[in-house]
Amino acid sequence: MVFTSWSFAAFVAAVFVIYYLPFVRRLQVYVLIAASLFFYGYGQPELLPLLMIAVVGTWSFLVLAMNRSRTWTAIGIVFNLSLLAFFKYKFLFFAPPIATGSAVGDFLLNLPLPIGISFFVFHNISLLVDLPKLGQPATVWEIFLYVIFFPQLVSGPITQARNFFPQIVPKEISKVPFAEAAQWLVLGYFFKLYCANNLNEMTSYMSHPLFETVKTSDKWLLLFLYSFQIYADFFGYSSIALGLGLLFGYRLPENFNRPYISRSIAEFWRRWHISLSSWLRNYLYIPLGGSRHGPARTYFNLIAVMGLGGLWHGAAMSYLVWGLMHGVLLAIERPFVDRLDGVKSAAFQAFRALTIFVAVSMLWIFFKLPEFGHAASYFAGLFTENHIANPPKIYRSLALAYSLPVILQHVILPRKPQRAWVRALEPFAYGALVALTYGEAGPDAAFIYFQF
Repeated sequence: MVFTSWSFAAFVAAVFVIYYLPFVRRLQVYVLIAASLFFYGYGQPELLPLLMIAVVGTWSFLVLAMNRSRTWTAIGIVFNLSLLAFFKYKFLFFAPPIATGSAVGDFLLNLPLPIGISFFVFHNISLLVDLPKLGQPATVWEIFLYVIFFPQLVSGPITQARNFFPQIVPKEISKVPFAEAAQWLVLGYFFKLYCANNLNEMTSYMSHPLFETVKTSDKWLLLFLYSFQIYADFFGYSSIALGLGLLFGYRLPENFNRPYISRSIAEFWRRWHISLSSWLRNYLYIPLGGSRHGPARTYFNLIAVMGLGGLWHGAAMSYLVWGLMHGVLLAIERPFVDRLDGVKSAAFQAFRALTIFVAVSMLWIFFKLPEFGHAASYFAGLFTENHIANPPKIYRSLALAYSLPVILQHVILPRKPQRAWVRALEPFAYGALVALTYGEAGPDAAFIYFQF
C-alpha cells in the first residue's frame, strides 16, 4: 500500500475515524499499532515476522540496559546492525558462506529485503541510545508505536526517540492542526505526482543502456532534471508523512530546507534529508570523536561517516563512491568555509550556490546508477561530444514546467510568507496545486527511497 493510492486514502480515513472515537481515547496507541502492522503487511504479510523480531528484540535489550547494564545497549545495537547487514548486504558478505546448496541456505538467501529496514533499524538504535540516557521507561507498546508508526515506517523521516516519546499521550480531535496538515499533504502530493512522476518519464533515459542513445547536452539536462526529481520525490514523501503525523497528533521532523541554495556541502547536508544527517551526526560522527581530536581525525571522521551513509543506501560500489565523495568534499572545504561565508558579494555567494548545485547533481549519477560501471560511463559521457538525436520523451518545455515548482520553492518563494495579501492568496494557490496534481499527474512511479 503506497501513499499515492486510493486504497491508502480509504485506509487513513478509516483509521482516523476510529482513532478519535471517544471510547477509543485510551486505546489510541493500540489503534495506531494495529493500523501500522496492517499497512506494513499489506501485500507482503511474510515481512511482518521480521519486523516483530526486530522490535521485540530491541525492547528486550532495552529492558536489560535500563535495569542491569549498559553493555546490553551495545549488544542491542549489534543485533540491529546484524539484521541490516544480513538483509541488505547478504549477497555482498554472506552469500559465499551460506550458499551451500542446502535448503536452509537457499531459504536464507531467498528471503526478501524488508521494506524500510534501513529506517526502522535506525529508529531502534536511537531507542537503545536515548532512553537509557534519559532514564525514561517505555512499554513495549510505546516502542512498537515509535518504530512502526506508519507515516514514517517505510521512508522516514528518522525521528529520534527523545523527540517522539514525549508526544505519546492521549490525543483530541479538537487539537488537530487541520490547516497545517492539509498544507503538508497538498505540497507532498503535488511534488510527488506532478513534479517527480512526470520528471521520472524523462530521467528514465539515464538508465543503462538508454543513456547511450542521448546526446551530450541532453545528458547534462537529464542530470539536473534528476536533481529536481529526487528532491520532489523525497520532499513529497516527507511532506505527506508530516501531514499524516499531524492528523494523528504527532509532529515529525521536517526533512528538507531548500537544499539546492546551499553554498557549501556542509550546508547542503544541514538542509538535505535533515533527519538522516542529524542521526549520522549524533549516533556516528560524534561517537567517533567528531572534530575534537584535530584536523586529520576530523577529516577521517567526515569521510568515514559519509562513506557509511552511502553504504546505508545500498550494497553497491556507486553508493559507497557517492558517500565518500561527499565526505571528501566536506573535508576539502572545511578549512575555507568560514572565510568564504564572510565574503559580502551577493554575486559571489550565488556563484557558490550554483557550484554546489552542479557538484551535488553530478554526484547524483552514482545514486541513480548503482552499477558503478554504468555510473562511470554516464559521467564520462558528460565530457564526450555526442550528437545523437533526442529521445522522444525529452521535451525541454515540459522539463521546465515540471522543474519550475522546485526552482520557485528554492529561489523565489519564501518558506513562511508573512504579508497579509500573500496569506489571503494561499487558499487559491493550494487549490491550484490540487488541480494540477489531479489533472496533470505523471504515470505511477514508486517513491525513490522505497528501495532503501
